[in-house]
Amino acid sequence: MSRFAERRIGSRAMASTYKTNSITLPGAIAMGTGVMIGAGILALTGQIAELAGPLFPLSFLLGAIVTGFSAYTYVKMVNAFPSAGGIAMILQKAYGPSTIAAGAALLMALSMVINESLVARTFATYALRGLGIGTDSILVPVLGVSVIVFAYLVNVSGNRSVGILSIVMAVIKVAGIALFGLAALWASGLTFKPDTDIGGFPIGGFIASVALSILAFKGFTTITNSGAEITNPHRNVGRAIIISIAICVVVYLLVAFAVGSSLPLDRIITTRDYALAEAAEPALGQTGFYLIISLALIATASGLVASVFAVSRMLAMLTDMRMIPHSHFGMPGAIKDHTLVYTVAIAGFLTVFFDLSRIAALGAFFYLVMDILIHWGVFRHLRKEIGAQGWVLLTAIGLDAIVLGAFTTLKWQSDAAIVIIAILAMTTVFIFERVFLARVGKHPDSQQEAHTVHASPQSQSSRHDTR
Repeated sequence: MSRFAERRIGSRAMASTYKTNSITLPGAIAMGTGVMIGAGILALTGQIAELAGPLFPLSFLLGAIVTGFSAYTYVKMVNAFPSAGGIAMILQKAYGPSTIAAGAALLMALSMVINESLVARTFATYALRGLGIGTDSILVPVLGVSVIVFAYLVNVSGNRSVGILSIVMAVIKVAGIALFGLAALWASGLTFKPDTDIGGFPIGGFIASVALSILAFKGFTTITNSGAEITNPHRNVGRAIIISIAICVVVYLLVAFAVGSSLPLDRIITTRDYALAEAAEPALGQTGFYLIISLALIATASGLVASVFAVSRMLAMLTDMRMIPHSHFGMPGAIKDHTLVYTVAIAGFLTVFFDLSRIAALGAFFYLVMDILIHWGVFRHLRKEIGAQGWVLLTAIGLDAIVLGAFTTLKWQSDAAIVIIAILAMTTVFIFERVFLARVGKHPDSQQEAHTVHASPQSQSSRHDTR
């Protein structure tokens, strides 16, 4: 059997594993919030405060605004064309079976894997903090890899397990973290007094910090990538994205103001990897400290489960669309089973060799570049067909570009190595995709598959309507 025939069989097997109506609207919302309320607020609060200065809670608000403009593109596209490979589908429709589409889709998948390593190290950091062990311990990567393995085991048990766990965990952690924010604010007399004596207000750093705030919200894209499995996707995908972002805005602002009211800015920066736990103790005592440790472990573990679920399916769809190569390396099962293994293996590698600051920076670079390419492609080729407002798309591009420029400038000054790593990695991704697509494009079967994937919106809508 030729490898092309083998891949066609694998693609059909993969398609059969996606179950329509297997994720309800509450399940989709839980999936989005499950990924966002993980490392986003737990690990990034201190890093955002370090960049943004005394008014760092407002960085989350600005990040939500930028994310809102970005989400508009995804909602319009996925409402029209729900797909298990949502972002890959958007890029294929915008750019065709091209290097830009494949490279940007792979950047998105890699940014999601990077986020998994961020979540895993955050889990380990809070767990060790609860045990009184320093965050520079070798146990950080060990525990991080262990929770990644746990997420893998939950995912191989099937969609139902992921959906139920996501809902239960999301309710617990959203309620718990929100209550912490309210309790800490109450303990401080419902006041927030920024420490303006430390560093003043660094406008450049504040704008750069929004890159990390956006990273804290980007988990909404997990909903996009599961569109084909959500009940009534033409309506519920957009609703799930909007509701999950709204929930996270409220929770993030509550927690950020609570941390700012409990700790001085210099202390937040010093304890940036576990700032919430540090803020809980002066506000709520030892009980509050251990409560936040427990909530952090729940939030990160469940967020990791949801993220692994989404990214493995995106990689499977990229394989099915012939945007990335695939090898089963002797493993049994369908393509999505293999991509689960690839996902946790890469996340484990990053967890071992990168710290939280560099992981977050790398994820921000990858995501913002991919996001700009999506908005531009939709603006140039699809906005009329999906009824999108051009000014909204251009605003999303402009906001992303400003934030990316500020973040790159600041990181070049403080850690030029991660900027170089990011540029080299992104360049490698696009060169790799160009070579791969040129090779696959020579086979006659690939042209037919590419044509099918890049069908017109009218034909796609007709197929959806007949289901």
